[in-house]
Amino acid sequence: MENLQIFGFQALWSPVFLICTVGLIALYFNVIGYLRPYFKNSAPVATKTKVFFVTSMILLYFVKGSPIDLLGHIMFSAHMTQMAILYLVVPPLLILGLPDWLIKTVIEHKVIKPIFNFFTKPLIALLVFNGIFSLYHIPLIFDILKTNSVLHSMITIVIFIAALFMWWPLINQFPEYQTLTPIKKVGYVFGDGILLTPACALIIFAKDPLYATYADPQAWVNALALCVPSDMLANLNLIGPEMFNMLPLVEDQQLGGIVMKIIQELVYGTILAYIFFQWARAERQKDGADIPPADVPSGLKP
Repeated sequence: MENLQIFGFQALWSPVFLICTVGLIALYFNVIGYLRPYFKNSAPVATKTKVFFVTSMILLYFVKGSPIDLLGHIMFSAHMTQMAILYLVVPPLLILGLPDWLIKTVIEHKVIKPIFNFFTKPLIALLVFNGIFSLYHIPLIFDILKTNSVLHSMITIVIFIAALFMWWPLINQFPEYQTLTPIKKVGYVFGDGILLTPACALIIFAKDPLYATYADPQAWVNALALCVPSDMLANLNLIGPEMFNMLPLVEDQQLGGIVMKIIQELVYGTILAYIFFQWARAERQKDGADIPPADVPSGLKP
């Protein structure tokens, strides 16, 4: 961490992104508070929902505004940690952190609704997210996107939206959007894990460095320009990522793939537990509703 200080405060802590994150949190509390009466069928928001939203924003800043973002341009393992949290942890927390009435206001807009309904179909959502994520990590594509600020921002937003679509069939709370039964949700989670495996396997079992942005000094400097001010970068005598990375390139690359799979398994395991809990509770409620009330002796009737 001390070595990273040479990049300066702006590169390490992204003050503009911090202001935007704080602004989103402030907007959220204004919408669910002062502005809530202006929304149709609005209701007070539970504390749990607020905690989910604030947690999602903190994690968003952690992976895109804190030093982890800079490390993601230096170490591939940090990049994969960033990807895992950004696409597997933040989206479900964000969905759970938005009140139902606010979500409905957005997804039932006449322009958004048909697009949303199409891309949240379970099979399409799975294929789109995992397809884009896998294509992104093809070395040639990855190196191009990692050295172009506009393309990098665009692909980050596209994958994040695809991740929201992918998580929607699993955790949304709307009866009309329940397209999967509990057993199908379990299959959906396993299918998601299988589709993500090839990209991770390519990275874990590669015998040579795959990405020029972590192996070639010039490509690495070009990638750093996405988060380090150009004038600061010009004054630094950088020779390559080995200045900051203690691991050999291939081992760091393999660690990145392993970290991605570990975080994926932890998140999906948590979601499976959540699905089984919801399923069991629904079955208990159903069984209770199916039991007829016992006959009460006439003398005890009020």
